Amino acid sequence: MNVRTLVSMALLVGIGAVLHAVIPGLFAGMKPDMMLAMMFLAILLFPSAKAVGLVGVATGFISAMTTTFPGGQLPNIIDKIITAFVVFALVAVLRNYRQTVIGAVVLAAVGTVISGTVFLTAALLLVGLPGGTAFSALFVAVVLPTAALNAAAMAIVYPIAAAIFRRMNVTAHV
Repeated sequence: MNVRTLVSMALLVGIGAVLHAVIPGLFAGMKPDMMLAMMFLAILLFPSAKAVGLVGVATGFISAMTTTFPGGQLPNIIDKIITAFVVFALVAVLRNYRQTVIGAVVLAAVGTVISGTVFLTAALLLVGLPGGTAFSALFVAVVLPTAALNAAAMAIVYPIAAAIFRRMNVTAHV
């Protein structure tokens, strides 16, 4: 992993951190996690185990610092690391489709649903859900709209980022 790769991933994580910090909470302290879209973009552009581990840990800790979910720090860290490697496995399995916009959009939607499921499960087991809210209510009210939002964001951002990184010759994976 070279300096260009690290700087590029740091830029994506930084953009995700700003998005995660400024988006307001929607329902029971949960908010759409736009940082996931940036994490998925980093995984698509730099699909190596080292890069995925680094971006998963970085996004997990930054999400933990900016969460509005009561007691959501540890669930955020767990969620991002697990989600990063599951999405990396999906990218490896679907390597013929990862370079298409449709592939990136589907991956963002599926990855967000995986992330939301892991986060809510970890939160339920570790700290409980806020106000006794049901898992299904939070899933429908927050996770599914976030999946749609991240998919739409990926449809806009992926072609632009892929073209920029291709021109900069940062990665051969685009």
